[in-house]
Amino acid sequence: MTDRPPFRVPVGSAANPVLDRESLDRLRSLGMTEEVAAGDTLFRAGDENLDFFVMEAGRVDIIREATIGSRARTVAQWQAGEFLGELSMLTGQASLLTALITEPGRVLRIPNALFKQIMATDAGLSETLLEAFRARRRLLMAAADRTLELFGREGSAGALALRRYAARMELPHRWIDVGTDVGRAALAEAGHTEADLPLVLTRGTALPNATPRQLAETVGLAFRYRDGDSFDLVVVGAGPAGLAAGIYGASEGLSTLVLDALAPGGQAAASSRIENYLGFPSGLSGAELTELGLIQALKFGVRLSAPADVVELRHEEDRIVLELGDGDSIRARSVVVATGARYRRLPLENWAEFEGGSIFFATTELEARTVARRPSVVVGGANSAGQAALYLAGLGGDVALVVRGASIEAKMSTYLVDRVVAHERIRVHVSSDVTGLHGGEQLEEVTITSSATGETERVTAAALFCFVGAEPGASWLSGAAVDASGFLLTDVDLPAPADGGRGPLPFETSLPRVFAAGDVRHGSMKRIAAAVGEGASAVASVHRALAVR
Repeated sequence: MTDRPPFRVPVGSAANPVLDRESLDRLRSLGMTEEVAAGDTLFRAGDENLDFFVMEAGRVDIIREATIGSRARTVAQWQAGEFLGELSMLTGQASLLTALITEPGRVLRIPNALFKQIMATDAGLSETLLEAFRARRRLLMAAADRTLELFGREGSAGALALRRYAARMELPHRWIDVGTDVGRAALAEAGHTEADLPLVLTRGTALPNATPRQLAETVGLAFRYRDGDSFDLVVVGAGPAGLAAGIYGASEGLSTLVLDALAPGGQAAASSRIENYLGFPSGLSGAELTELGLIQALKFGVRLSAPADVVELRHEEDRIVLELGDGDSIRARSVVVATGARYRRLPLENWAEFEGGSIFFATTELEARTVARRPSVVVGGANSAGQAALYLAGLGGDVALVVRGASIEAKMSTYLVDRVVAHERIRVHVSSDVTGLHGGEQLEEVTITSSATGETERVTAAALFCFVGAEPGASWLSGAAVDASGFLLTDVDLPAPADGGRGPLPFETSLPRVFAAGDVRHGSMKRIAAAVGEGASAVASVHRALAVR
């Protein structure tokens, strides 16, 4: 029994488009028709690599299974002429739902591997299905109910890491703040205590003191070695450069795997607004850019895994071997390193205690909730800091923008400078540094010191957002030539080979068939558009290197 009447997605809506005869004929030519009886299941919650189904006759209910304190619920219902599936068809994520036949009939079944080929090669049909899958995922996100529950406290670094991962991977979930009466009651009803926080509940499984990696393993998004796994291209890092490399590699016929130590998006996903990216005159958020890039990569058959921490790279005969932190090994013919750069931490007492709960390196909606129209401090003088200050001020809080240089114009785009200076809620402190952090469990005040005068000022701050400097994410790549700051040297910055052999190709590092793109590379522009271009260009060199071999 379910606790609500069946929900019908309107025919002709974005989530339930009508397939034309040509599309149906195309699908029938690739699949097999099967008779189904009431009570049969097409798939169950927890199943992976789902086949694609079109209802030819009969009816199927999509059910969220019963959980603690909640009965089963019918999420959607499909009838003759309609198809099943959503984005998990492409991500490889384990199904959170069960498909139960409630009226006998026939289904057209297309195996998962063949379905993915359709998505990569049939432009018209894939566009229709992809838009429907995205719309259905939005419906699931809005009505996640108890399919995946995350318990924790606002301001908890561990809980925020889980929520950030779930948001970037677009996992339908419900956040429960145990700092509220409702949250505490829900935690007790589930049979857990605050000692278990952060806690994940899904499909009858409980993950106390959960991490993003454990969540990824539970929902089927962690890397899993399959017999014979070997890739033409492995991309390490899923920011704009890495996603671009993955898209161009897979769309041009390379078997492609993209890994990221955290989640897709890189520093770009941390941006509240990007206004100078080609093709988006009204701007878009980093989260939107990440979502679009991720879906595009999945459409072309990129295999994505996150979090997956690469700890070593070595050459073995004609293959490159990547070792993961969990002990798995991945073999590849070529590698693109797109691990980007990370904002530096300030050398301040109490920094570690406040990081993740009151100190952040991003200004997405998740972090902004911590401020809740209260005052905050933003540290940095480039575009990311300017965008963050404007976003936070736009939410109604006063912002102190602390810039180490003598001028805000030195590293920030003019259009941002004009807006920052004109905003009534933003106060700019040039030639200044943050020299003190004060508070109890949460940040309460920050000391700002002028390097020009030596004067100090203590300002109220519920949170600090840090966008200072950059440290390349290449420390794991031993043996590669780097500059004085640790950024990877490529092509013209490398010496010609002494033996007169093949010199490095564009974007190739000192390690053969290992390329670098984006912020991790010496001389990169540190702009999203440039990173995307470098990712695509690196793949052009990958093709040349593989052709030579």
